[in-house]
Amino acid sequence: MTGAPKLSLFERYLTVWVGLCMGAGILIGKALPGATAAVRGLEFGRGSQINVPIAVLIWLMIVPMMMKVDFASLRGVGRRPRGILVTLFVNWLVKPFSMALFGWIAFRFAFTRWISPADADQYIAGTIILAAAPCTAMVFVWSRLTGGDPAYTLVQVSVNDVIMLFLFAPIVRFLVSGASTLAVPFTVLLYSVLAFIVIPLAAGVALRAAVIRSRGVRWFEDRLLPASAPVTIAALLGTLVLIFAFQAENVSSRLLHVALIAVPILLQVAFNAGLAYGLMKVLRVPHRVAAPGALIGASNFFELAVATAITLFGPGSGAALATVVGVLVEVPAMLAVCAVCNRTKRWFPEEGAGGA
Repeated sequence: MTGAPKLSLFERYLTVWVGLCMGAGILIGKALPGATAAVRGLEFGRGSQINVPIAVLIWLMIVPMMMKVDFASLRGVGRRPRGILVTLFVNWLVKPFSMALFGWIAFRFAFTRWISPADADQYIAGTIILAAAPCTAMVFVWSRLTGGDPAYTLVQVSVNDVIMLFLFAPIVRFLVSGASTLAVPFTVLLYSVLAFIVIPLAAGVALRAAVIRSRGVRWFEDRLLPASAPVTIAALLGTLVLIFAFQAENVSSRLLHVALIAVPILLQVAFNAGLAYGLMKVLRVPHRVAAPGALIGASNFFELAVATAITLFGPGSGAALATVVGVLVEVPAMLAVCAVCNRTKRWFPEEGAGGA
């Protein structure tokens, strides 16, 4: 595709950076166990499981992402409903449930030779949490790579963020309790939603409005958002280093588990991307809407997933490990989906030939 936008250095090699952070975290955890334990013990109240350094880093990740959300775009949803309806169907009525099924089959049956029942519970919980959080930030990157309609992609993301406020906690509790033997305190889930969705979303919306009002849209988009990107990147990588430092003993002895966790996650990506893309084709949705819809259905808001897994089960848990494996496989998997979408553009009607 001539003139197609390219990934930034960080975006292109995200899997490499995550791998390096894994290695650095494990080395720190093994070499400095006392210091690691001291940092791990910094919580918002005894037994809260909300680690202070990780919470701060996650805020630094999420707030700049939430600044991109424009709720004014929701006014145009009714004019082109097909793409939105497919996106919502796949994200909320299929994706979390299919991930629960794939995880349950993988960890309860296919991989029982290598994974204990206790670990299976944790990995099932982690993959469910991952799938219950639709992508917010990286989907803009994938949309650009497939020539997606940026305005419609923004609408899809904004609608999902609104729904996530209400459905994320109930879905996670229902599926984790049903597919594993773990107890999921609903109050803790609500605290997670409040801390990692409501507050950063409100902060992002308020900052967006204030900056645009004082400096204008062009300065906001051309100066502030690019300037915030390095902060988000540094916070993401710092979070991963801490998570793997806290899990150094587990990970260093369970590299096979990392590979096995990736299997149901990759199956979920292929299934949901294919389902969304196929439904878009049947409904004759233009490719500029169909491709981002498939990508949103396959990718995850892994920052929220990691934060929730840590809050519920602790930074050293198998659930937290499972959500981080989602980060490892995200870039290569989504680049593969982008490639398929770009090669099948001729399957879809031209813009204006069918309603989106």
